[in-house]
Amino acid sequence: MTATPTGRLGAAAYTGADAHLAATDAFLAAAYPGDDGRPQPVHTVYVPADAYTAELPAEWGRRATELLAAHGGTEKLCAELGLSAELTGAVAPRVDAKLASGPIEDLRLDFEDGYGDRGGEVEDADAVRAATTVARSVADGTAPRWIGLRFKCLEAATRARGIRTLDLFLSTLLDHGGLPDGLVITLPKVSTVSQVEAMVTLCAEYERAAGLPAGRLRFEVQVETPQLIVGADGTAPVAAAIAAGDGRVSALHYGTFDYSAALGVSAAYQSPAHPAADFAKQLMQVAAAGTGVHLSDGSTNVLPTGDAEAVHAAWRLHHDLVRRSLERAYYQGWDMHPGHLPTRYVATFAFYREGFPAAAARLAAYLGSVESGIMDEPATARALARYLLRGIGCGAVGAEEATAATGVDVARLEQLARPRWEPTA
Repeated sequence: MTATPTGRLGAAAYTGADAHLAATDAFLAAAYPGDDGRPQPVHTVYVPADAYTAELPAEWGRRATELLAAHGGTEKLCAELGLSAELTGAVAPRVDAKLASGPIEDLRLDFEDGYGDRGGEVEDADAVRAATTVARSVADGTAPRWIGLRFKCLEAATRARGIRTLDLFLSTLLDHGGLPDGLVITLPKVSTVSQVEAMVTLCAEYERAAGLPAGRLRFEVQVETPQLIVGADGTAPVAAAIAAGDGRVSALHYGTFDYSAALGVSAAYQSPAHPAADFAKQLMQVAAAGTGVHLSDGSTNVLPTGDAEAVHAAWRLHHDLVRRSLERAYYQGWDMHPGHLPTRYVATFAFYREGFPAAAARLAAYLGSVESGIMDEPATARALARYLLRGIGCGAVGAEEATAATGVDVARLEQLARPRWEPTA
């Protein structure tokens, strides 16, 4: 019988380490809870709040489909963008189906830059009308999965107007059946942590006044000012903003044009691919890592309109920007025109379909069901599982397809992607 090995550290060393690191353990659990498994849309569409109708999502899908048809169809677009015949055969039908059944995943009714100052009475009326229409659309199943508003920022000049619009919008939703599960609130032009703290207080006060559960209201922070990236004290306030959000910050969205303009970037060079944008987004990425906060890239203002040459040039640009974002782990972006939808979905579906065979094979090898020339570690296995789950979630890959290739079902992929994740009944 083999003797039990003995070490030289006594029980006090173990309990001492636990006691010394108890505060660290609590901090890490609170500040970096990890991915909570929330699904994430592949894009956000912004429209002026007064332009929103219940038919708008379907109308965007129809306009995108008509634009494709006028330029040779989806398969031709895929080929022009460099997809192989095999990849085109898998991607094109998915794009067509998406445009027909759910062209907009996340819709934001804009009361800020896309709306402007129309006077108090007009904005009051538009806030009530927009929320009433959202409530009806949610009730009849025509609303996108995620929908909400961007109200005016908390800077002094627009603070009261923004808060009133938010109050009227939320109150109208409550008066017409309640807050939708997919409600999203966007807080723009955040420049200081104190603005996030003020938003947290506003959310808590509204919950108390409306009888909502504590924590029901969450919000996105738009990163549109350099002051949120590097503060006057040399710190990175964007990281502190997440912590100050007290669990209410759901996402960080990069604002291409306001941020670029604040740095003095000439209009012709304002782009999500500018080095200044990459710097900001990398800091956002580091700040959000492990917190469960989602990230979204910005947009291009080059629209696929005009003659054939202009449309195809805009499509190539948009496709390449979407692909670039995906490769840099920014899985969401903004779209500004119905003509952006085809290239959003071509780029997204191709990204996951193209990488699916290798990712599935590597995960299967990690799980021991097949042999591979790559020895992956648990962290890489988590990344592979997350990649496959994102592909399934956006519709690029079928769940049965993933199970056949990896040998595990979606629930097991969830456990691999988030080891602390527990499936709920």
